[in-house]
Amino acid sequence: MTNNETAALRREARGIFYHGYDNYMSFAFPEDELRPVSCTPLTRDRANPAHIEVNDVLGNYSLTLIDSLSTLAILASSPEEDEAREGKNRALEDFQYGVAALVTLYGDGSVGQAGQGTKARGFDLDSKVQVFETCIRGLGGLLSTHLFAVGDLPIRGYEALSQEVGGRPGIVWRNGFVYDGQLLRLAHDLGERLLPAFHTPTGLPYPRVNLRHGIPFYDQSPLNNDAEHGQCQRNPHEPREITETCSAGAGSLVLEFTTLSRLTGDGRFEQLAKKAFWAVWERRSASGLIGAGIDAETGHWVTPYTGIGAGIDSFFEYAFKSHVLLSGLPYDPHKHATDSPDAFLSVWQSAHSAIKHHVYRGPQYQHPHYIQVDVYTGALRAFWIDSLSAYYPGLLTFAGELDEAIETHLTYTALWTRYNALPERWSTATGNIESGLRWWGGRPEFIESTWYLHRATQDPWYLHVGEMVLRDIRRRCYTDCGWAGLQDVQTGELSDRMESFFLGETAKYLFLLFDPTHPLNTMDGPVVFTTEGHPLIIPKRLRWSNAPSTPRPSTTTAFEAQSSPAPQPTCPASGLDIPFSVSATANRSDVFHAAALTRLHLAPKTPVNLTFSFPGMSYSDYESPTIYAFYPWTLPAGLVPYNGMSSKLAARTTFDLSFPTLPNVVLNAGALIRVEGGIVVKSLSGLRLGMLRESEAHFLYGQTTGNTYPSGGGVFRIYTVGNIVLGRDEKIYLGREALAGFHPVDPHFTRVRDAETVDLVLDIPIMPSDSDEETLASVGNGSALQQNPEPDVSSADLRITVSEDAESDSAQDPSVLGTFFDQLHSIFNDLASSSSSSSETDISHLTPEPQPFTRHVIPATLPLGPGAVPLPSSANEDSDHTTSPLGQLPYRTIHVVTGDGTLCTRRLSKKIAQSHQIVVVKRGGCAFSDKLANIPSLAPERTGLQLVVVVDFDSDSDAEGAGDHVGLVRPRLDVVQKTPAGLERRHGIAMVLAGGGQRTWELFQKAGGVKAGSEERLGGREGDAKGEGGDGKEEEAKAREPGTRGGVGVQRRFWFQSQGLRIANLVALP
Repeated sequence: MTNNETAALRREARGIFYHGYDNYMSFAFPEDELRPVSCTPLTRDRANPAHIEVNDVLGNYSLTLIDSLSTLAILASSPEEDEAREGKNRALEDFQYGVAALVTLYGDGSVGQAGQGTKARGFDLDSKVQVFETCIRGLGGLLSTHLFAVGDLPIRGYEALSQEVGGRPGIVWRNGFVYDGQLLRLAHDLGERLLPAFHTPTGLPYPRVNLRHGIPFYDQSPLNNDAEHGQCQRNPHEPREITETCSAGAGSLVLEFTTLSRLTGDGRFEQLAKKAFWAVWERRSASGLIGAGIDAETGHWVTPYTGIGAGIDSFFEYAFKSHVLLSGLPYDPHKHATDSPDAFLSVWQSAHSAIKHHVYRGPQYQHPHYIQVDVYTGALRAFWIDSLSAYYPGLLTFAGELDEAIETHLTYTALWTRYNALPERWSTATGNIESGLRWWGGRPEFIESTWYLHRATQDPWYLHVGEMVLRDIRRRCYTDCGWAGLQDVQTGELSDRMESFFLGETAKYLFLLFDPTHPLNTMDGPVVFTTEGHPLIIPKRLRWSNAPSTPRPSTTTAFEAQSSPAPQPTCPASGLDIPFSVSATANRSDVFHAAALTRLHLAPKTPVNLTFSFPGMSYSDYESPTIYAFYPWTLPAGLVPYNGMSSKLAARTTFDLSFPTLPNVVLNAGALIRVEGGIVVKSLSGLRLGMLRESEAHFLYGQTTGNTYPSGGGVFRIYTVGNIVLGRDEKIYLGREALAGFHPVDPHFTRVRDAETVDLVLDIPIMPSDSDEETLASVGNGSALQQNPEPDVSSADLRITVSEDAESDSAQDPSVLGTFFDQLHSIFNDLASSSSSSSETDISHLTPEPQPFTRHVIPATLPLGPGAVPLPSSANEDSDHTTSPLGQLPYRTIHVVTGDGTLCTRRLSKKIAQSHQIVVVKRGGCAFSDKLANIPSLAPERTGLQLVVVVDFDSDSDAEGAGDHVGLVRPRLDVVQKTPAGLERRHGIAMVLAGGGQRTWELFQKAGGVKAGSEERLGGREGDAKGEGGDGKEEEAKAREPGTRGGVGVQRRFWFQSQGLRIANLVALP
């Protein structure tokens, strides 16, 4: 696009703004908004207080003027050429006149006589408004205008020179008005009127407040429970006010409130806004997702739906933009976790990871887009895309996620091209508008993202996208009195309302898109645009160069611990240019994919609602040179690749795996049990599993696994069980009883033993000297169990308890077994409590004393190479050690090697090898084969050595019960096993490699009867009995003493496959 073409479009964007602004000032000012069809003002609907679509926004304080002033300031930097030649600047004059008009109406914000305006003293208005809308439109508009007025935000050619006027410093304007901070004082007045809404038990603000009376309608507010200073309900017979707010409304106040606090020195606003932000984030689910609706009084999610659009959108936006705005600002180092810019960056990174994992649908779904999912599980809930979500590619661009931004922006561009606007909701499943939500009210989000992407890539394709939006607005929304919204994007029916954000955002971003040299497009500083499009900055005089950089304490969930990316210190480069092309975007091989997703081929050849009522309209303003084969429809032929080729659309392999109904099996609701992390299937009879084929890397997004399952084409994931939709991280737990009657080698459903990983089940004795906290603590998810060891105890006698540490840690662990066991604990305890309460028989004399043990599950890997030998036969049995009685695991004698623990420089006593079934050594110091070579030769005996456990201190695996051997590799035994004499060993020794480092080492010490952190065994030291070759009688005798040691069991893992591919989220329970 040539400079002349860009300049012409910039003039058209200016014309769009002024056509709306002039008509507002003529027909609606000083009211809030304009009715462009009837040429009348739109005011509050006082006859119908429940009409929140109007009353939430319109506060009776000249809203459109306040929303438009920052746009006027932006236009003032690029006056028309004829104005510049004459030394005039209409936009600057209108900006200064608008400020003066506001002060005349609402006073100068002071407490004296000058604070009384012709309409009100400040914002002392009997208007019940929404806190969020008033903040972003009213407060944000006042603050941004103030920053332009005093020169903290640039207006080219304007100098904010302060001088003494009447004994007070001020900036004298050409119209005679003296600006001395009136709008900042008015902003403070408005901000104070919003503060009563923050009097809640949760820190989440109430959704609404009366600018004059506060919140007398919220009877449960602590403010109204104060007998001395509280407010009283004026009419107790009125229906109770709704306390539901949204994540965006409660969590998107930080930019405006922080700016107000820093400019005025009143810290209340910043702290309350941050408290509300963290109150939302702290209630995120274990999947890392936040919901849309949340109750301000209880803090509970009101709806399980979530996505990136309505009700949630600006929370993510403010997480990243708060990081930018706060950069370099002083804060209390003791509040680093809530006040620092790094804390907000961490939230954005975690939130983006969760969205990419659960909400984002990749190329295998025709083209990348975002859906609606369950806030708790991430399961699919709806297929629609809303127009508000079009902001997200712009946010991704601002945050440096350029590839994702470009690909998803294509979807919105193709959708706009099809409808010549963005319908409020559109379904990817049906290809039609969702639930009759056909309107477009002039929303700015799509053009906002287009502006961000053009600034990042400089690709002219985005200029033509903006040209498309501009021309569609001109031909579809024009009226003699302004710009109307579209009530129906298909028929072209107009709505009689020009929302204030049309001038405050839509026209603003269009103008900035076509003004590449504008100061805000070239300014190097932490400028952010609020969600209402008002630019804000904290002036340099309020910043410092040595901001604290204390590391933030970790508060991540289990999902975030897996998938949160490391902070990116630099932004990626813009899209690579394709040789001999002008636009990299137009030459993308997936352009057709987005067109296929949005059914662009269904767009009419001639756009709907053809009209030439706007001056200068012609057929060239709506004709598509490529008849929609390429988009936007304004894309010139010169940017269409002459040999453009589309890559092949990805195909998803899905099928249903249906199981026959077994005879004598009655299906009931108890066949499927919802537990944390998935569903327990008690019977497969008549069950249908929906299977989806995915790449293993896509399924294990953000996870680390060393398993190499049969691939050659990825894995299957179960995404539905019957009519239940599963989240991406949810699993199906299948017990042995559910498999009865099914062929074990059915090619569509085969149970396969895991040849790489086993679970080490440990019973840990509780030492008399140990504290409760020590003995009940767990390694990772804390699957620490305590139960009665008798196998035939009634359910009334059964108690399975989890320590407090275990419960708190369980949220951090992605463990298959751990999550399942935690649910079983709850189920068993409920059964026990129910049985106990329903029986009046005294059975205390039947209840034996519980043995003092805790149970832990640690993953371990099996070795490879010539020296690897099979596990002992007892370990290959399909027994369930995790639920067997405590204290009754098969291996009861454990020896933890002392000294350096590596077994590299000394040999193991033969008596120890003969009297201990498990020997534990540390990794390192020598090869695995050398460790085994230091174990004497011995004949297989049931009471002798069965297994060597090597503990890895260098791996990242510190999570007991982890679903895979995270951070571990399979050890390799390069040579056949040798005896200490160098001879080939006749009876090889089985070995496994376990992670967990010091924590695992201490668990084995306790299991073997050694106090944690001590080298002394209860039965003596290695080699204490007559040196290395001592008789070991004392230790053998001690080994038989009951209650001094725990036990170890080796449990095999199993998984399922279908048609040769692993079913990745189906867990086989023993």
